[in-house]
Amino acid sequence: MQGLCRNEDQGARRTVGQGSRSQVSWRATVHCTRTQAESAPELDIEWPDDPPVLVADEPDPAKPDDWLLHAYFDHEPGTGELAILASLGTSQPQLEALGEQDWVTMSQQGLEPIRAGRFFVHTPTHAPLGGAINFEIDAGLAFGTGQHATTKGCMEALDSLERNGCRFANIADIGTGTGLLAFAGLALWPEAKCIATDIDPISIDVTRDNAAINRVKVGQHAGELLVAVADGMDSPLLAARAPFDLLIANILAGPLIDLAPDFAKALSPGATVILAGLLDTQVDAVVRAYETQGLRSQSRGKGEWPVLQLMAPASA
Repeated sequence: MQGLCRNEDQGARRTVGQGSRSQVSWRATVHCTRTQAESAPELDIEWPDDPPVLVADEPDPAKPDDWLLHAYFDHEPGTGELAILASLGTSQPQLEALGEQDWVTMSQQGLEPIRAGRFFVHTPTHAPLGGAINFEIDAGLAFGTGQHATTKGCMEALDSLERNGCRFANIADIGTGTGLLAFAGLALWPEAKCIATDIDPISIDVTRDNAAINRVKVGQHAGELLVAVADGMDSPLLAARAPFDLLIANILAGPLIDLAPDFAKALSPGATVILAGLLDTQVDAVVRAYETQGLRSQSRGKGEWPVLQLMAPASA
């Protein structure tokens, strides 16, 4: 499994490799579909040399299935490496020399901070904002930097819930990426217990690192963040923590639909569920999956990347 990242200002971006972050000298690019980009982190690729850093971009938000997959190499890639890259997309790779550059620094310089309600998410190259709840996230490490509309929308939804008087004591962030949404939940409800899980072990390592950077205490008690690797709800730690009164999942439409029964079983009466990572064309299918489990839709979101808010039945 490999870390993930998106960048809204330059289209949806995912970092899906673990190659060197410095002295990048070559970039190879192939066209791909959104499905190919989303599945890239799940592939167990054996590169003949040092693995590249893979970054998937959605160049035109109006064409959500037309993506580009970039492979950043610290050496000139050979025919075998180019063949692997070609197999990940729909075209032959276009190769260009970049010279010696740090691609992470380059990408972060192009990432403007994001304001989402009271939250301000920025990379290390930007200063915190006075009067805001600031989070510093390294954009080159894992998915969920706050640049993408789904993450921003989730933070805005959490901010709105707190402003409207909602109080939560037991929070779960499923598919946490960088830990950002879990951090936001603890910032708004500092007495709550919170658990953040991800199927990707690298994301969990990144979450721990980001927790330290942002002074979020990792632990098992109220006001602390418990982190764990988990495939969906398949974790003894999640089972021990349930039922949750707030569950957040910013993943993809397919997994959201598949996980609806497991999510529903893990909720306390009247619990709130925040779902994201889906396109506007997928809203009906996702909402239907949760209404089948007895949840009620409170908000179907808006825009190309809507954030859904649902509520569990008041009693079992």
